[in-house]
Amino acid sequence: IEGILRLPNYFKMEKAMTEKAMELLKVFELEGEADYLAANLPYGKQRKLEIARALATEPKLLLLDEPAAGMNPNETIRFVRDNFDMTILLIEHDMKLVSGICEELTVLNFGRILAQDATSTVLNDPQVITAYLGE
Repeated sequence: IEGILRLPNYFKMEKAMTEKAMELLKVFELEGEADYLAANLPYGKQRKLEIARALATEPKLLLLDEPAAGMNPNETIRFVRDNFDMTILLIEHDMKLVSGICEELTVLNFGRILAQDATSTVLNDPQVITAYLGE
């Protein structure tokens, strides 16, 4: 009997979760694929879905490891940065992408901090240029 009494709340919560999921799919222009298996989506849409799934948990920190593969990361990451209240930790080797998105930059070299400052300052650091960009 106890389980029967909880059914209305269960269905209400399930409906709210479905609505939230559909909102996130719409934000990433994936609502048309809501009934598809993730594995059947093109790679770029799979990457967007991964971000949408992460955002569904309402994180304070979003870790993105090499997001440039398969989608327009500049547009997607900028959208997330501008519309969700969170910090984004971006691991990326594409310096053009990094310079267009990041306000601050920490460059690691063999696991040690090589430079840490405003993005433009770090990208002009002689040690960073030597280590990553070439002279």
